[in-house]
Amino acid sequence: LAGNALSLYATRATLGEVLTEQAFERMIALGERFAAGCDAVIAEFGLPWQATRLGCRVEYMFSPSAPRDGGEAAAAFDTQLDSLLHLYMLNRGVLMTPFHMMALMCPATTEADVDAHTAALREFAGELAP
Repeated sequence: LAGNALSLYATRATLGEVLTEQAFERMIALGERFAAGCDAVIAEFGLPWQATRLGCRVEYMFSPSAPRDGGEAAAAFDTQLDSLLHLYMLNRGVLMTPFHMMALMCPATTEADVDAHTAALREFAGELAP
């Protein structure tokens, strides 16, 4: 639907110069770092959560195991906790996807960005702890 010359040129430039194999290697490594940070905080505070990584995409959910279907995913969703955590992160300069706790590493993502998320998540978990 958007096959005009400008859109096609931008797509070609993105695929040839931005989303390169080298960029994906770096983004996947950042995804691994992000997931490891989530896992460390979850373990440190004994949260009944889990993080799932697929390439450079990482999501954590409020359930002890990854859902196996849409019903389990819906049952694990906590609207109030999700909203609170989004606002908490946003107030610390970390923007997560608006519909769940998912992050996608991009070519501009840095290790400092990933570490800032881990620090904010650790701070949040510390405030949740009794």
